Amino acid sequence: VQLQASGGGLVQAGGSLRLSCEASGNIDNIAAMGWHRQAPGKLRERVAGVTAGGSTTYADSAKGRFTISRDNARNTLYLQMDSLKPEDTAVYYCNAELVPPDAYGGTEYWGRGTLVTVSS
Repeated sequence: VQLQASGGGLVQAGGSLRLSCEASGNIDNIAAMGWHRQAPGKLRERVAGVTAGGSTTYADSAKGRFTISRDNARNTLYLQMDSLKPEDTAVYYCNAELVPPDAYGGTEYWGRGTLVTVSS
């Protein structure tokens, strides 16, 4: 599975961005996908997730401002981010969890990340 994230950039506080993550390869086993972020000097944290059935979860910091969605026809995951704050500045990564594992034994794949910078 290959994941290509895009959509990051520089935005002012209060603005919006939409991140995209296109999945390719052996995607039939993807059970769940998610967005994570890592700010400078901090650990990576999970921002939001969505299952194959459409159930979503959010970190407290994302609730009410971020919306995760999944377009299965386009094999693409999205993260709509509104009311952005300077503390949202981070590299955002998408990941995919596979059930069952693929032919290589892989259970989780990660994209390279896209940088989001929110200026005050």
